[in-house]
Amino acid sequence: MKQTHAFQTEVKQLLQLMIHSLYSNKEIFLRELISNAADACDKLRFEALNNAALLGDDTEFKITVTANQDAKTITVSDNGIGMNEAEIIEHLGTIAKSGTKAFFEKLTGDAQKDAHLIGQFGVGFYSAFMVADSVTVESRKAGLPEHEAVRWVSAGDGEYTVEPISKSTRGTNVILHLKEDEHDLLSDWTLRRIVTTYSDHIAVPIYMKKAPEYDDEGNPKPVDELEIVNQAQALWLRPKNEITDEQYQAFYKHVSHDFDDALAWTHFRVEGRHEYTGLLYIPKRAPYDLYERDPKHGVQLFVKRVFIMDDAKKLMPLYLRFVRGVIDSSDLPLNVSREILQQSKDLDAIRAGSVKKVLSLLEDIKKNEPEKYTEFWSTFGNA
Repeated sequence: MKQTHAFQTEVKQLLQLMIHSLYSNKEIFLRELISNAADACDKLRFEALNNAALLGDDTEFKITVTANQDAKTITVSDNGIGMNEAEIIEHLGTIAKSGTKAFFEKLTGDAQKDAHLIGQFGVGFYSAFMVADSVTVESRKAGLPEHEAVRWVSAGDGEYTVEPISKSTRGTNVILHLKEDEHDLLSDWTLRRIVTTYSDHIAVPIYMKKAPEYDDEGNPKPVDELEIVNQAQALWLRPKNEITDEQYQAFYKHVSHDFDDALAWTHFRVEGRHEYTGLLYIPKRAPYDLYERDPKHGVQLFVKRVFIMDDAKKLMPLYLRFVRGVIDSSDLPLNVSREILQQSKDLDAIRAGSVKKVLSLLEDIKKNEPEKYTEFWSTFGNA
């Protein structure tokens, strides 16, 4: 049975802002939706460590971006963990109060600056309403039967509906019904450009229809075959000499949800008793939650490319809580639980080594790029 719900007050405010004000960089809607899809795949990859049955026959994670010229829709699909009815209401109908309050406090009235806050505050999904006059989300949680899928629909007008549906595959489809003046986004070239600009570093393959081929008379031939359009390889595991500064900066924006470039970064591999790779960044400006007692984001820990946790306190000391990036361990056990990690001496050793790399980076900047160091100190010197 279809049910109608009202958005939480903060979401209503946010939607009005998205729809009427934040138009300066509307292309970030696709970056945010692809980032959410990649997170859903990471979550299922982690859950499947203890319950392989959740994957069934569909063991290759992927994200698909498709445009429908007739229906004027863009769909971002993933085969990640999916959501049940309670989760879809929780995730898409409400926002964490503290984050939302901070979001509204940071607003400047300058649409370009304000748009940069979207992903940083975990409200990226709602950026879809910058380009769509209605959004449909269809999701089936991994492990649930076909008939226990759910559909969420909203026109961004203060209400949304939720109803049960059947869905043959697990995961989530986000379908954007584009506004009339946004139909240029349906162009294959435009979508590819946005994906490769903002999401090339995503470690999950992103599929799109192959570019159309043309016959001798210049007419396009119909193409249904899909191809991967991003690198689909964890950036931090690639050799440094294969990575451009632009790719490093794009990855920083992905892990930090910052719109500005990073001030500096260090990319390293440690071998010996503990083997791990790190890619750590110094932001140009303070993250919004820098002065909160329990900052939500920090350095992300992966084990053999499987996301384990994002624990600001466990991977960096308090005085370096502004550092963003990833650490990927080769020798922590893959089935390690977050609880065991809290008392892990191995993790303490990885943290100590990573802190040394960050301090060495700052020392290097101070010595060789004093202007950049002055910028860093004016932002974080009192942190």
